[in-house]
Amino acid sequence: MNGTRVIVVGSGPTGLLLAGDLATAGVPVTVVERRPHKTSNLSRAFVLHARTLEQLDARALADGLEALGQRLDTLRLFGRLTIDLGDLPSRFNHLLVLPQYEVEKALERRAVEAGADFRYETEVTGLSQDGNGVTVEVRGPDGSTESLRAEYLVGADGMRSAVRDAIGLPFPGHSVIRSVVLADVRLAEQPETLLTVNAVGDAFAFIAPFGDGYHRVIAWNRAHDVPDSEPLDLDEIKEVTRLALGRDFGMHDARWMSRFHSDERQAPAYRVGRVFLAGDAAHVHTPAGGQGMNTGLQDAANLSWKLAQVTGGHAGPELLDTYQAERHPVGRSVLRSSGGIVRLAMAKRPWELALRALLTTVLDHAGPVRRRMLGRLTGIGYRYAAPRGSHPLTGTRVPDVALAGGGGRLHESLRGGHFVLITPDGHDDRGARKGRLTVERWASGRRTTVLVRPDGYVAWAADSATVGETEAALAAHVG
Repeated sequence: MNGTRVIVVGSGPTGLLLAGDLATAGVPVTVVERRPHKTSNLSRAFVLHARTLEQLDARALADGLEALGQRLDTLRLFGRLTIDLGDLPSRFNHLLVLPQYEVEKALERRAVEAGADFRYETEVTGLSQDGNGVTVEVRGPDGSTESLRAEYLVGADGMRSAVRDAIGLPFPGHSVIRSVVLADVRLAEQPETLLTVNAVGDAFAFIAPFGDGYHRVIAWNRAHDVPDSEPLDLDEIKEVTRLALGRDFGMHDARWMSRFHSDERQAPAYRVGRVFLAGDAAHVHTPAGGQGMNTGLQDAANLSWKLAQVTGGHAGPELLDTYQAERHPVGRSVLRSSGGIVRLAMAKRPWELALRALLTTVLDHAGPVRRRMLGRLTGIGYRYAAPRGSHPLTGTRVPDVALAGGGGRLHESLRGGHFVLITPDGHDDRGARKGRLTVERWASGRRTTVLVRPDGYVAWAADSATVGETEAALAAHVG
């Protein structure tokens, strides 16, 4: 296997989190990236949601990123609906506005420190697999070719995934909005809000700060539908921004401008044999709601511990089937929600406007509906399907609960990439699962016994569990 057990293709946020998790778990991992190794300030993603921040907190990264970013405590939708994020049942009851490249720097540093091997300027040219592993053909920076071999491979190489093409998976879907314009500019006038967004008639515009004096502007004029190859200048971006926001804030000194289109697509399968897809290689959607990078990071968190369990011999390969079962429905839901937001934001027909007004009223007055919508948008509302007869907690996200002894909390206990068993009275594991299981006790008087997966979801739970029941659950899930 050339010293590696898993090959990750792509060093964006999804690939970096996955590689860092595997290396932390002691799984030899190689990252193949066709781009040169450099930090780019050309960032598409700008928002970290609550569930992603929780996952980063479980990797000791959230506090550092929070210090770099800017908090957004309220959301404004459709120009008239204001939603307070303070009600989110999370330590991170806000959005964090932070460019994607800052997230990538933190994730790369963690992966390198854990021992992940990086191959930059290395392009995938072919892929084959058999019952024992995957062979990938690559071309290095000097033009030489090489074969790499591993037990499993993950394609986290974006919308135009070479891995997805190599395994013959289609990417069905369509373009939702065309001729979106993007620019990184300086502003002569500062916006009143951290995120500025609005739609008027055929025009939409969004402005967010980088934190280095530049702002990202994303704008779209439905009435100006031209190919991505059409030349773009700052005057066009100013014009669309004025249509949508009423003014262009004196934008000047553009360091980057681009025209692109936004698709809604999802691969029918996230796994073919020993090859997996994650992030944009598996699903793409409109930027509405800022869910793209967040969904990819959740894919990585779900897959990494399963690969570690299987390659370590602690679980059978059937565990890997649950990646498709758990993450594909989430990807489909994100496509629907992000597409719904952009369609309602750009509503024009009378019935569309009436539907938007009705939805705004419902969200404004119906707490359960608003909480459900926020749970999906921020990621904390998703749960995974559980076997029939399971405890109601099985498959649910576990909040960052307090633990007994020294004022610890769950996210701190998860930082080793272990399962965490939380019990009322403790459990004697006799060291058989050392390095893969941490045993904690509730800080409260709760009597439920809960086994938390490394990604923070409940693997098993029981009320008033016996020692035998707990041991059986550990054998089944931890190995």
